[in-house]
Amino acid sequence: MTTFLTRSFPSIVRIAGLTFIGACSSSAATKTADSTTTARSTPRDFTVTEAQRQRLHIITVQPVSFRPAVEATGNVAFNGDRSTQVLSPVSGPATKVLVSPGANVTRGQPLATVSSPDFASAVADYRKAQASYRNAKRVAERDSALFKNDALARSELEQAQTDLASADADVEAAIQNMHALGVEDSQIAAVREGRTTAIEAVIRSPIEGTVVEKLISDGQLLQAGTTACFTIADLSTMWVMTNVYANDLRDVAVGENADILTDVSPTPIAGRVDYVASLVDPGTKAVSVRVVAPNNNRVLRKDMFVRVEIKSQREHRGILVPASSVMRDDENLPFVFVAATGGTFARRRIDLGSRVGNNYEVTSGLNPGDQVVAEGALFLEFAESQ
Repeated sequence: MTTFLTRSFPSIVRIAGLTFIGACSSSAATKTADSTTTARSTPRDFTVTEAQRQRLHIITVQPVSFRPAVEATGNVAFNGDRSTQVLSPVSGPATKVLVSPGANVTRGQPLATVSSPDFASAVADYRKAQASYRNAKRVAERDSALFKNDALARSELEQAQTDLASADADVEAAIQNMHALGVEDSQIAAVREGRTTAIEAVIRSPIEGTVVEKLISDGQLLQAGTTACFTIADLSTMWVMTNVYANDLRDVAVGENADILTDVSPTPIAGRVDYVASLVDPGTKAVSVRVVAPNNNRVLRKDMFVRVEIKSQREHRGILVPASSVMRDDENLPFVFVAATGGTFARRRIDLGSRVGNNYEVTSGLNPGDQVVAEGALFLEFAESQ
């Protein structure tokens, strides 16, 4: 047993040595490859030729005063102050729809007629109230004459006068009820005069505007105060609803101007911020902002997707760089190329703030006097990787 171990020891040493050398060689090769990859991927100063440098546009950055524009996306909605859904005031089948979508209507214009028992009941109540009033008036006049001749007690006269006032109130209530159901004054006058009149209720437009939705058809059964019949909207102005996050909220206030950009119009539509919500949406953590915009050419339409630029009135001071200067690395982080000493260039990581026209605000990463490549940054990124 001892002899076997003695004779095998040199072989074991040789094998172990070879294994150790192989491992060292492999480790060294791995470290060399890793260092090569790191050297290639790590940004470093680099030089370009004089001819290449002539094609670069370099600017010296300095703090400037500016007013940023907050960019957001939004959806178009009807102006809620100038639009409404029209509900049927009576129950019954619609006998005739008088307007179609796209029609311009005035306040009080008939939109549809309804054969309604509610309408017939209101007319009947008016006739009863009118008859009771005429009878109470006759009684009151007679009692007044009797009282003057000392043929009637004062209490009976006062009761007759009370009955007359009550009957008069019933007549007024019946008239108001008919008005609420859409009865025209001409129909009320016809009932008052005892002339026969068609027992049909009329659904009228409560505002001036455009019929943007027709939700009923002839013969459809309507429920009073429940069935939506039409949507009327004044399309001269529209709302644009957008969301602004907390970091931009300081630059948004009621009264600020805004540009609305659409794929339909080649030029921006000027609007104005008229509402900033007092609460944050718990889902998006954004604040709702409303912009009112004119819609003279009917460019804006409900539920249209638009882009919004809110122009802040609050003045800032900081460093701006052209948008063409800003590049993105593999982690999508922004950087610029800065001219270094000896004619070399280097990457500089920056943090961006608001966009101001064709420029970006740089909140950190640059100092006054730094020379930044304004045009040609894409070429430098390619040259750096070679």
